[in-house]
Amino acid sequence: MTTLWLVRHGPTHQKSFCGWRDVPADLSDHAQIERLNTYLPEKSTLISSDLLRARQTADVLTGHHHRMDHSDQLREFNFGIWDGMNFDQVAARDPDLSRQFWEKPGHLPAPDGESWYDVAWRVSREVDNLIDRCLTKNLIIVAHFGAILTQVARAAKHTPVQAFGQHIDNLSVSRIRVEGKLWHLEDVNVTPE
Repeated sequence: MTTLWLVRHGPTHQKSFCGWRDVPADLSDHAQIERLNTYLPEKSTLISSDLLRARQTADVLTGHHHRMDHSDQLREFNFGIWDGMNFDQVAARDPDLSRQFWEKPGHLPAPDGESWYDVAWRVSREVDNLIDRCLTKNLIIVAHFGAILTQVARAAKHTPVQAFGQHIDNLSVSRIRVEGKLWHLEDVNVTPE
């Protein structure tokens, strides 16, 4: 059995789509980070997305974790040409697609980007590999809104539409217990108090 502790990176304060663009995390809320560290299990295996905001967040997690090399397979959605644009700019450029991307997620990719199913396949394949390689019972994965949502949806057997209705706050934890092929969603979007 492995327990996944999916941690969303610290806030970036971006007002635009932020997929594969490498922006830093704001980790100035030391009290919240301390509560997060207290909440997470010690002596776990720890990995993060290779994007700066996730790596920086993983760097502030204490607890004598076995750190694995960061992974580009745990990245956020690739928003393609939308990355760096705000919602109004995206809606003006691609009015129908931008609405359908969120309202009917699944096979529709952002222009030059990824669809929900692209991301879910990429992240799920990596998580399965990490579970096989994990040296501890607890695997902490520091990643992004979309990457975490795909695994929450997988455990809850949610459709992409149902998944997009879920909140995943910065520095929150979603927990999934994995026993062989059985996935049990334990908690979603817990902000340690």
